[in-house]
Amino acid sequence: MATLIQNATENQLETPAEEKVWSDAEFMALNRDGHRYEIVNGELIDMGNSGAKHGYVCSILMILLGGYVHIQKLGAMFDSSTAFKMKSGNKRSPDVSFMAKERLQGLDELPDGFLEGAPDLAVEILSPSNTVEEIHNKLVEYFENGARLVWVIHPKEKYVLVYRSSQEPDRLLKSANSLDGEEIVPGFTLPVAELFQKLAF
Repeated sequence: MATLIQNATENQLETPAEEKVWSDAEFMALNRDGHRYEIVNGELIDMGNSGAKHGYVCSILMILLGGYVHIQKLGAMFDSSTAFKMKSGNKRSPDVSFMAKERLQGLDELPDGFLEGAPDLAVEILSPSNTVEEIHNKLVEYFENGARLVWVIHPKEKYVLVYRSSQEPDRLLKSANSLDGEEIVPGFTLPVAELFQKLAF
């Protein structure tokens, strides 16, 4: 009995392993070897490499949305290699993101390090390896850290979910519909079908 009590007491006194706190310098110094990483709850998450369809959809958005943002001088676009620092200490990297110029006031140039908070628009392009829980957790953290709009794009099923909060999507857009930048990227529209068009050379 005494041994059981001693073991129970020792178990109660055990403390959970502390989460590693990654400095910006440590995270930036990682040997990437073509991989992308996020930091979630102190754990280094290897986001792996994406397939051709995923990269193609990213590229279309960077060209069309990025070109519009650049010409209209609305803010800055970022690709999937860019990590944003969340209030929790997590570092999240949307596939495509936009931060409005109002959020960048006072900066003559962008820092070598990480921007604080989520981008105004975050785009997640689903891969077969993504889980519902993973995407939900990202949505929650994006909106808790200042995101105003999130597009979740499903290349295989050819639809886009538009979120204005993490609770549930505002809209389901199919190929007959158009993406709308709303007040976040004013004036921008893009037929959803352009994201999923077949190659025609």
